Amino acid sequence: MPDQNARKPRREHADAPTGTAATPPSPAPTTRPRGGSATQRRSRASAPTSLHLSANKLRWGLLIGALGAVIAALVTMTVTGFESDKVAAHQPGTEPVVRDKEFSSANSGDCLNWTESDRSDLVKVNCGDEHLFEVAAVIDLSAYPGREFSDGTRHPDSLRMTELRDEHCVPAVQRYLGGRFDPRGKYMVNVMSPSPAGWQHGDRTLRCGLQVAGTAASPPSSGSVVEQDQSKIHAVGTCLGINQNLPTDPVDCAQPHAVEIVGTVDLAANFTGGPPAEADQDSYVEAECTRLSTEYLGSPDAIRNKTLTLFFDYLEPTSWLAGSKKLDCWLGKGADREGFAPIVGSARGEILIDGQAPVPPPNTGRSTPAPLPGAAPLPPQPQPR
Repeated sequence: MPDQNARKPRREHADAPTGTAATPPSPAPTTRPRGGSATQRRSRASAPTSLHLSANKLRWGLLIGALGAVIAALVTMTVTGFESDKVAAHQPGTEPVVRDKEFSSANSGDCLNWTESDRSDLVKVNCGDEHLFEVAAVIDLSAYPGREFSDGTRHPDSLRMTELRDEHCVPAVQRYLGGRFDPRGKYMVNVMSPSPAGWQHGDRTLRCGLQVAGTAASPPSSGSVVEQDQSKIHAVGTCLGINQNLPTDPVDCAQPHAVEIVGTVDLAANFTGGPPAEADQDSYVEAECTRLSTEYLGSPDAIRNKTLTLFFDYLEPTSWLAGSKKLDCWLGKGADREGFAPIVGSARGEILIDGQAPVPPPNTGRSTPAPLPGAAPLPPQPQPR
């Protein structure tokens, strides 16, 4: 039976360009739980959760694992500082164009990796191995109208690179994936440019591609995006960090975090064909998240006793049609202010919420059956401290 105290956040229209890694819009995107029927919109915690999540905040959090609204925002990635070998591409009637060997030889379908912060050790790797960027298309700015990118011009600033990404890379990624890119899924669109030396010596090529969305740094990926389920999910037991009351990237559960992943629901196990109606998703995901959270915590009363809240989202048609079919079940605590309260420790054990141990709410309103004749008296019910 579905838990009548699960809470479903509302995912609303994003203000940032679809499927990009652009800096989140200002003011920071916000979220709040949806309104709706009592059976689907109440909190699992018996005491009030004081959860005030405004319109887009949690949806951005769900992208992240949260594209945190006020974290050091993701900006267009400009690859600089290569120390790799250079090769000269001679063009008739011009000086040789100096190109970064690994960068300039990367084509659609290639995967790139690096370990240095300046990406000076960038190399092409097999897409089955861990990598940070998958190339979807090569854009040659030397064919751009006008003289904006002609010889002697300066490298575009980050704002112009963002515009170029939106203009060229978003449609290029859609073509690369056959129109099956999930703008609210695991991956985001980004662009890589030549190093300053390569640009100074005439290289005007960009690499459009995909990387795993993250708030501080892009996590590595394994396997081509073409073959991946793009659902934005995490391993069960993962805790998502917290910044400005919003979920961020995965952290150890012993560190302050916003939510803990207690299960993953595969909607394809219950729905086939076109995108399922939101109300139908609600009913199914609520029941599954309730079951999974009970299995994860080992008790149907654990959420209530720890004064936590079970959250779940829904898949929009664009995500469903792109092939995403899975959703995470989140366990967290609404803050007295907007967003989430910081939690330390896994919900499977002892936790602190805002630095305090949770106090189980009174066990009121729950009927207790009369003991059978001769049975031992029932133990006293715990009282709130």
